[in-house]
Amino acid sequence: MRAASVAVGLIASIPLIVCSVGPASAEPPLILERTIPLENVWGRIDHMAIDRVGGRLFVAELGNDSVDVVDLQAGKVSQRINGLKEPQGVAYLADRDVIVVASGDDGSVRFLRAGDLSSLGTAALGNDADNVRIDPSSGHVLVGYGDGGLAILDQVTHSKLEDIRLAGHPESFQVDAKTGQVFANVPDAGQIAIIDLKSRKQVATWKTPGLAANFPMALDSGGRRLAVVFRSPAKLALLDAATGAVTASLDTCGDADDVFFDGKRDRIYVSCGDGVIDVVRRSPSGLRLVERVATSSGARTSLFVPELDRLFVAVRAGWLGSGAAILEFRPSP
Repeated sequence: MRAASVAVGLIASIPLIVCSVGPASAEPPLILERTIPLENVWGRIDHMAIDRVGGRLFVAELGNDSVDVVDLQAGKVSQRINGLKEPQGVAYLADRDVIVVASGDDGSVRFLRAGDLSSLGTAALGNDADNVRIDPSSGHVLVGYGDGGLAILDQVTHSKLEDIRLAGHPESFQVDAKTGQVFANVPDAGQIAIIDLKSRKQVATWKTPGLAANFPMALDSGGRRLAVVFRSPAKLALLDAATGAVTASLDTCGDADDVFFDGKRDRIYVSCGDGVIDVVRRSPSGLRLVERVATSSGARTSLFVPELDRLFVAVRAGWLGSGAAILEFRPSP
């Protein structure tokens, strides 16, 4: 990236500085491969989903009331869904080639054909439809919403099958296909809820004294560890997925909204609204911050795709004119 010569230029551009906190290495842990512009997109950008086979990235642009379809081969936006009401969560049903979009303002969950973006149906959840996940065992669509609900939707009829009541609005949640459990962050209630999908009930509650505002969450591929990031104070914690015991923790960046395990490299990536990605190494002795990679203020949502070996970071438009974009990072080595 061409260096700016004045302070205003530095602020308006997207910073891509790697801040090393350990010994110098031949290559940084995250290498920026390209920047994909999101033209005419303003406001906050929320979550993303991937079509690995078709090479499409779906971007929920909450502040723009739109979802962009990014063609990763061409490196540009190919389609846009307009007229949404604060889209927050998005998922892709690969076997049906269907996009699922959950919107916070009107509480709707829309099902659209990915090819032509035509509507297949809508489920009305009331308000604040947020994160979306797919239960790999049943194929059901799970959506966190409202003041404390996890809705189970049928991906064929698009109807709501069940409501699982929670003590507050669920933020990030993860499905363990092996046990049939869902782990859900419920920050307003100061808890992590454990839900059994067979009985469709919350069966356990984990508390984390001294740690609050738990938003991002990831489950490792073996289903043994949960990574939970708290905003107050800003801390990454590893939990035993069987007991809820905190096994390791580390101070991290502020305003975190996504976290991912990179099993190949035994790393964790935390993306934060502070404008950085924390690259953390797991080891028998605990957690260690490897490097802090600068992105852009407010770029707190990301998506790591192990099958593509890429980390995508959503950058919102800057107040001095810098455009919204997707930063595509390649982990190294």
